[in-house]
Amino acid sequence: MTLAIVYKLLAVLVTAAIGYLAGRMQWLTIGARGSDAARVLSNVAFYVFIPALLFRTTARLDFATMPWRTIAAFFVPVLGVMFTVYAWQRLRGPASPAEPATRALAATFGNTVQIGIPLSAALFGEAGLAIHIPLISIHALILLTLLTVLAELDLARAGGREGAAASLGAALVTTARNTLIHPVLLPVLAGLAWHLVGAPLPAPLDELLATLGSAVVPLCLVLIGVSLSQYGVKGHVRGALAATLGKLVVLPAAVLVVAHWGFGLAGVPLAVLVMAAALPVGSNALLFAQRYATLEAEATAAIVASTVAFVATAALWLAVLGWLAP
Repeated sequence: MTLAIVYKLLAVLVTAAIGYLAGRMQWLTIGARGSDAARVLSNVAFYVFIPALLFRTTARLDFATMPWRTIAAFFVPVLGVMFTVYAWQRLRGPASPAEPATRALAATFGNTVQIGIPLSAALFGEAGLAIHIPLISIHALILLTLLTVLAELDLARAGGREGAAASLGAALVTTARNTLIHPVLLPVLAGLAWHLVGAPLPAPLDELLATLGSAVVPLCLVLIGVSLSQYGVKGHVRGALAATLGKLVVLPAAVLVVAHWGFGLAGVPLAVLVMAAALPVGSNALLFAQRYATLEAEATAAIVASTVAFVATAALWLAVLGWLAP
């Protein structure tokens, strides 16, 4: 593993440690009784910064140049794992309606930007980035959108929100409203509409959105540390380890099998997809958990554990890819 990747991993862990210190020292609390600093940071990210990032990303997508076959070789197994985890959690009888979607996101959503971009650049150069960048441009759009819809459906079905109806028709109306007026799906739909119009983003608007979007990564890393200090990991180690195993071992194995033997990929394209799947749990898993007030501690622990374990598992997958190389 190159020094550039090690430095990125250290930056992730140190930034999270700063957030942990801020949480322990109560630098972010307000008032005598204190405030839920983790939830405040999560709301700022979810309602301000992430919508800006998603709208700008979607509005600027160039669908004509996307390597769709390679992208399909990645998302077919990823979505397969995602729906499998979701269905399994539903069958187990979750403690809260949004748990299945939250665990499915932790098992499939990787840190494709903070760690993924330097990893791809260091290992595969421009050829790797030419695949990785289009991949991550729709990574959050697909996974967050699908799991948001599933979470809202489960909440409506369980009557988990005020006004959720028992009848199927009313539940569908409630779900549609909560899903469309949502800080993930609404900016995606607005960005797609802008893209279909075919007009470029005005320079001032593009600069504003870029500035807001650039705050997502550091804010989320600080949020991880604050959440760790606030929720701890007691009672959540098993769930965090399961998510870590799924994300670092099961998901890349599924991508390897489908992409190599199903789609016939080899060489750099295959390696980029497998290493993208092998990335540690991304911070959006915590934002999603915060959004639905479920499994916050487990998501936090999974992000930290998978980031630390990635040092070993990345070397393992690179060795497997080297063995498969002609």
